[in-house]
Amino acid sequence: MKVHDMTNTNKGVAIVTGASSGIGLVTAQALVKVGYQVFGTSRKPSENLHGITMLICDVTDEASVRRIIDEVVKQAGRIDLVVNNAGIGLLGGAEESSIAQAQRIFDVNVFGVVRVVNAVLPIMRNQKNGRIINMSSILGLIPSPYNAFYASTKHAIEGYSESLDHEVRNFGIRVVLVEPGVTKTAFEENLTRIDRPLSVYAAERARSENLMRTWIEKGDHPQTVADVVVTAATARTPKLRYSAGRQSSQVRSLRRFLPEGLIDRILRRASGFSH
Repeated sequence: MKVHDMTNTNKGVAIVTGASSGIGLVTAQALVKVGYQVFGTSRKPSENLHGITMLICDVTDEASVRRIIDEVVKQAGRIDLVVNNAGIGLLGGAEESSIAQAQRIFDVNVFGVVRVVNAVLPIMRNQKNGRIINMSSILGLIPSPYNAFYASTKHAIEGYSESLDHEVRNFGIRVVLVEPGVTKTAFEENLTRIDRPLSVYAAERARSENLMRTWIEKGDHPQTVADVVVTAATARTPKLRYSAGRQSSQVRSLRRFLPEGLIDRILRRASGFSH
């Protein structure tokens, strides 16, 4: 591998998955700005953006993941940072998704992360250094009606990341969680529609969707998340979890300190349920 001298202006080599738009793109740009050589991935062909080398990658395809990891090492000689940002949403009642659809969101949001991590760990172990940032969510901390499977994937990422961090720390590798709140992104862009809608949930589902749109309009700018990723990436001794935005910090505190019954009432009120 090439010798790579990391300085204040040359932080190393970073990969950001799902970097063609939204949080991923802004994060990739922020990492370029602080001195990383950045490779971004997207499912479809995308031109190199603002100093970011874009590569095609489907995180549900192990061969595709391994190809881009090999390509980055071929071009840059090493990999110092991976930001697992690629993901999809799914809005609807839990009963309204087939098992195949539920498996699909886990394949992207959970096993997609695992595929990238498994491909990059041997490289980082060989370097005796590396950092993996997994994009979680406040929905990795709390439930969310009509987001059951998406919230489940983020809960899974929380448990996976915390466990993995203990396993790889002796190799000089750290695994970090970034937990954004609701963020201003293109609502429809990565949203999957339920594949077996039921009339009994139609009214509440529509209300939940409208509520989500309102929250997104008032949400944090993706730059808020990107700034936290940079902090997590560059900290000499990183924390396990980083809240991204005021809402995320508030939810984390509520979950930690308030009784479950009170949290339940607060969540139902915030979700617009009458009782």
